[in-house]
Amino acid sequence: MSNALTDIQSVIGDYFDALYHCDTVLLEKVFHPKAVYATADETPLLHRTMAEYVPVVAKRQSPASRGEARRDVIDEIQLAGDNTAFARVRCSIGNNDFTDFLTFVREDGRWKIMAKIFQIKPREEGAA
Repeated sequence: MSNALTDIQSVIGDYFDALYHCDTVLLEKVFHPKAVYATADETPLLHRTMAEYVPVVAKRQSPASRGEARRDVIDEIQLAGDNTAFARVRCSIGNNDFTDFLTFVREDGRWKIMAKIFQIKPREEGAA
């Protein structure tokens, strides 16, 4: 099972890098093509497919290009067998802090994010 944890941590590292650099090639590598992207912090509830989500990231100015400090944290990873896992992670983009609930599936020996459900919290002014 420890190989699974190491592999999932690697995918999460790539996920953080993809968001920080707005790297859509890397983003498509870590997400399953049929993955779900959603948040209830927007009204109406925001739900996107990968075909809808990837172009949004492609249009963003990357946090890297703005020289933003990285605030990437893996809070937990839980394995639910050989092919299913869950991770709670945190990162920041612009003035927002995100908590992401990532569900993983292992297909053909590779872990992919199958669902990203996230919460947005605007960072308080002056908070580092």
